[in-house]
Amino acid sequence: MLQNFFMLCSGADRDLLEDCSQGEKTKYVGIGATVFFTAVMAFIASAYALFTVFDSIYPALLFGLVWSLLIFNLDRFIVSTIKKRDRFWDEFLQATPRIILAVIIAIVISKPLEIKIFEKEINTVLLKEKNAMELANKKEISTYFKTDLDKNKAQIAILKTDILSKEKEVNDLYSTYITEAEGTAGTKKLGKGPVYSEKRQKHDAALQDLALLKTANETKIADLEKQAATFQSDMDKKVNETQPIIEGFDGLMARINALDKLPWLPSFFIMLLFLAIETSPIIAKLLSPKGEYDLKQEELETALKATLTQNKYQRELLVKTSATMHDIVYADIAQDKKLYDLQRKNAEELLELQSNGFLEKQKRTL
Repeated sequence: MLQNFFMLCSGADRDLLEDCSQGEKTKYVGIGATVFFTAVMAFIASAYALFTVFDSIYPALLFGLVWSLLIFNLDRFIVSTIKKRDRFWDEFLQATPRIILAVIIAIVISKPLEIKIFEKEINTVLLKEKNAMELANKKEISTYFKTDLDKNKAQIAILKTDILSKEKEVNDLYSTYITEAEGTAGTKKLGKGPVYSEKRQKHDAALQDLALLKTANETKIADLEKQAATFQSDMDKKVNETQPIIEGFDGLMARINALDKLPWLPSFFIMLLFLAIETSPIIAKLLSPKGEYDLKQEELETALKATLTQNKYQRELLVKTSATMHDIVYADIAQDKKLYDLQRKNAEELLELQSNGFLEKQKRTL
């Protein structure tokens, strides 16, 4: 049963192969098995590739099955259409387009499996890229909010500076009236005289202004700090919103690009392996000598071609003979006097009817 299945995979005529030797059957069983296992590898590769895209196993398995059936049918067609010739180069020329197609299929099949084989190395590359993207993203978002934050900080600094300036003024006035009372500055008279009272009143007035300024500026500072907190919250929210996009940067294209950043030699040899697997049925068919199956197939084809050529010649001869006979028959009929008179009479009647019809049309136009 397994032998019959692999014969089916090889694309060979099983009825014709049944009459061949066991060695010939084994050759085509091997070709069919190669075609089958190539399709299995195509299923694994395409299913994994689609799983990295959809993150769901069912669409991946469905597409993998369809893709493997397509590859199976294509490989089977390629192998079954290569006919053995008398010269190797004629066979190679016939198989060249199929070899090119096999190379393309091998590259398509190998790439997803390379991604799976080098998954850890690719994850390392993607991690570095994600970290760089996170830093760049935070820097970009910070730059976007920097103007508002800087303006907010500048306004807070101005308000605090006003308070400090007023406090310094109050402290200076305090020092002035205290030294006046002590007699160490100003009038240098010990005691609380009129000058002391005047300086004390200036200090008290400045102290009241300081209290009012503190209250007003602290309210403004609180509002500005609340606004700064809002800016910071918006910035953090923006970073959190973009973070899942960066974390999701591990799709098929990202992994292919990451694979290209790894050393090319291991990936190249894996591709060569799949290229050898994909082209092996074609190479086996080219390198194998013309066998019993090929001879019987050639015999059937030549016999069919001879039959078709003979049938075509007979049909052409039949048409030619029939045409010659009809020419002779109609030539004899043309000499018959009765048929000539009958044809003349009918023609005269037809001309008369045409003439009368034309006359009637002319009368109606007048």
